[in-house]
Amino acid sequence: MKLGIVGLPNVGKSTLFNSMTLSKAEAANYPFCTIDPNIGIVTVPDKRLDRLTELYKSAKTTPAVIEFVDIAGLVKGASKGEGLGNKFLSHIREVDAIVHVVRCFDDENVVHVDGNINPVRDIETINLELMFSDMEILERRIAKTTKSLMGNKSLKKELDILKKLYTELENGVCARAVEFDDPDDIAFVNTLDLLTSKPVLYAANVADNDLADDGNSNKNVMAVREYASKDNSEVFVLCAKIEEEISEFENDEKAEFLADLGVSSSGLERLISASYKLLGLISYLTSGPDETRAWTIKNGTKAPQAAGKIHTDFERGFIRAEVVAFNDLDRLGSYNAAREQGLVRSEGKEYVVKDGDVILFRFNV
Repeated sequence: MKLGIVGLPNVGKSTLFNSMTLSKAEAANYPFCTIDPNIGIVTVPDKRLDRLTELYKSAKTTPAVIEFVDIAGLVKGASKGEGLGNKFLSHIREVDAIVHVVRCFDDENVVHVDGNINPVRDIETINLELMFSDMEILERRIAKTTKSLMGNKSLKKELDILKKLYTELENGVCARAVEFDDPDDIAFVNTLDLLTSKPVLYAANVADNDLADDGNSNKNVMAVREYASKDNSEVFVLCAKIEEEISEFENDEKAEFLADLGVSSSGLERLISASYKLLGLISYLTSGPDETRAWTIKNGTKAPQAAGKIHTDFERGFIRAEVVAFNDLDRLGSYNAAREQGLVRSEGKEYVVKDGDVILFRFNV
């Protein structure tokens, strides 16, 4: 999974990126400090892996990972080359989802590019630039398809879709909100790789004293939530400054520090949870003496395709999957005990893998 962190300058993007990836991307109180996109890999915290490693005495533990891309602060006119311009919009096209950091804190020592705090205005500034960039792409695609249509009438449906998308964007509607009933139409839209078709997570960056009630007393956070509800997007609250402070703590220290703030989980954990939910992802687990590992798949994936995440031979030669729920394995303490209780199931090609399934695949090539 690849997530792009975007937002206006000085909203806390690079501070958030630093804390989550333990990188040292430059974070400064002036626009365009982040020139090239910073890239960092983050492991997905999963206590189930520790337990399985203990049960199977695994030599190696491999968690799922997320790649974060910290993209330079966008400004009004970016799609036309203002600020750092289109170069950085191209980096967003490569991600699975956008983490849009929105400033919801007051601090006279940190300048705001527009002079005052207004999260909805800030969101709309970014969204407009993404829309303008998408419209430029659609204009070129419409011109090319119109020209090709003279020799290939089958392209008319594609042209109709392109024009519909352009009209909706012109009316201020993001591509992800444009509805298509035909699965083939949806598949075609996905090939366009439009910026505004990507799912969005809004990260409401607050002061530390707004964390305990999850930003419910912060009017700026509430404004972001209201906006996101109309946009079919997710919102999570964090304090980038606190995340940076605790980023190098040991787990016990981190938990104690967060508890003192009245918070049960870190911003990273909430971000990962929200991104999995937004993208419809789950994890299944494999375990043995050599390795315990988490595998990220789309919710609804059937057993052979889940096996294919490990190796294409597993999918091609799939015979069956031996499945036990992690909770049962954890409770009983061993695979054999779970088998004796009848909790290890043999599943075929139509089985839909569930989050937390511990699976042994049988295959023959």
